[in-house]
Amino acid sequence: MKDQQVEVVAGAHAVARVAGAVVVVAHRESGRLGPESAAVRALESLAGLVREAARQSPRGPGALVARQSTRWLMKDAEQISPGVPIDFGILSAAENGGVAIFLHGNVTAVLAGAAGIEQYRGSDAAFTVDRVASVPAHALALFADDAQGRIPELPADRGIGRLVEGIAQGAGAIVWSAGAARLPTEPPAAQPYPLPTARIDPEPREPQPDPREHAETSVHDHDRHHALTEQGDLEDSGTNPAPRPDPDLQARLEATAKATSLVVKVRGFKCARAHPSDPRSAFCTVCGMPVDQTQAISEVVRPPLGMLILDDGMTYMLAADAVLGRDPEHSDAAQNRGLVPLKIEDSSGGMSRAHAEIHLMNWDVALVDRGSTNGTRTRMPGYRDWVRLTPNQPMILVPGAEVMIGNRVLRYEPAAPPPFG
Repeated sequence: MKDQQVEVVAGAHAVARVAGAVVVVAHRESGRLGPESAAVRALESLAGLVREAARQSPRGPGALVARQSTRWLMKDAEQISPGVPIDFGILSAAENGGVAIFLHGNVTAVLAGAAGIEQYRGSDAAFTVDRVASVPAHALALFADDAQGRIPELPADRGIGRLVEGIAQGAGAIVWSAGAARLPTEPPAAQPYPLPTARIDPEPREPQPDPREHAETSVHDHDRHHALTEQGDLEDSGTNPAPRPDPDLQARLEATAKATSLVVKVRGFKCARAHPSDPRSAFCTVCGMPVDQTQAISEVVRPPLGMLILDDGMTYMLAADAVLGRDPEHSDAAQNRGLVPLKIEDSSGGMSRAHAEIHLMNWDVALVDRGSTNGTRTRMPGYRDWVRLTPNQPMILVPGAEVMIGNRVLRYEPAAPPPFG
């Protein structure tokens, strides 16, 4: 993204380009945007975070930007804007050559590719949107939503504006792809699956219905936007295009995520910064600071209990119970039991549609294999061997534990930074 033209769209929010990445922070306060505005202070803080991530991961800082931004939300955002959420988005380079998209709150990323326009909205997620996408053929934009949830339309032609580095005021920014002059008019080329990073012996794939038999009767179409957090959505290179999203299904998933995240009350402590924390831990679950173990235990709202980091760097924030698989949106767990679907692409044939579930039990994260054809394997930190889970028996994950489903590996990590930052 370093060499691409970044064009600022006129508006009242804060926009920055730093170390090749684009950052947009919504200005929600009354009055004009100024140096002391919460949006500008947040932008400067996030710019420092992005710059450091680019220094540590020059080949593609997207995954590190997402992890550090999540921790920034839990540790620093409240100090900048007490009691008022900060809406922001970051576009940065991914290590695999794509673009990493991180959204929180009322911000939207727009991809203009050969197939047309595709949107990813931070308002659809229970906590964050975190995914990797292929660089679109024409343009990639990041906008702050207005009070009615609207965003500007992409111009048909690129302009002459070019933000090289620094901060500007605007509604958002457009990153034009090399050689693109106009918006899409041609059909898309097929996209390959990402290469897996861990392998198991192939096992028979569960039978799948012929999609042509259900083309006219099925109402369970793919929902391309996932609540909680999102992972890269690269389509199979076959001849069957993805069906149109079912708006009713999308509404149910969004309502489920927003109803279950960050409202569960448990017994715990509070640190010196008033963050809720696991009473068994000497350090705060949110900020990592020491916790007074002599205080009286009280009822607190449980924060996210950590994150699952996929082998390609994508991060899922654990704020609600979830179901993992290659097509979890249409499972009983998502539609009838209210679990948030986390879709994981897998080309090995070893992942079930609804492969495993994550349950947040008080302050613990439990993994359950739901009788998948090829099983779920875990590896504890410090061990070499993988252990296959007994179906339908929950296993408590510890920080650093790895989970293998199909041909993909996820690692469970706490959300809080190390003690004392």
